[in-house]
Amino acid sequence: MNKLLFAAAFCVGAALPLASTAQEYTAPPLAAKPAGGPAKNASYVIDPTHTFVMYEMGHYGTTTNRGRFSTKDGSVQIDGTGASGKVDITMDISSINTGVDLLNRHVQSKDFFNVAEFPTGRFVAERIDFSGDKVTDVPGTLTLMGQTRPVTLKAVRFNCYLNPLINRQVCGGDFEATVQRSDWGITWGLNFGFENKVKLLVQVEAVNVQQ
Repeated sequence: MNKLLFAAAFCVGAALPLASTAQEYTAPPLAAKPAGGPAKNASYVIDPTHTFVMYEMGHYGTTTNRGRFSTKDGSVQIDGTGASGKVDITMDISSINTGVDLLNRHVQSKDFFNVAEFPTGRFVAERIDFSGDKVTDVPGTLTLMGQTRPVTLKAVRFNCYLNPLINRQVCGGDFEATVQRSDWGITWGLNFGFENKVKLLVQVEAVNVQQ
């Protein structure tokens, strides 16, 4: 599966220069072909090149601090009814990127995520809620800093399509949740301007490996 994802990423990278230099270039016909909803009784693997977790945290009531984590791996299982399933995604907390080197080092420290002791996080869901063939909610648990708390990801958008580069069904979307960071013991700055409320923005794509 890693070879499959590498090939897809390579093809995307190879196509970009072509698209920028040849105005006649058009995407393959399959690019716009919908693929229905997730397949029943199917296994999907998370594509780490299209799956990230971003956060937004208020800063002195003025600007918003933002950061992004990469994902290490993950899977989605759709049950035989096609109306539920399971999710298991591991995040690389040590990959956090705020866009500012000094801030990166701070949020990696014991004041925030303590990545030396807890380098990964995990989201697990035993249920997926659908409306028709669209995912609407994913109620699960988020483990950070060795502590597990309930979190429900709500879909902002969701779709499946036939990826023309690898000729496989890909499903994914944008999801959001709002949490209190103190629930995981992350309390630095709460008494002088850094908000407890954190918005999580998750983008996910997963490839059907059973086609």
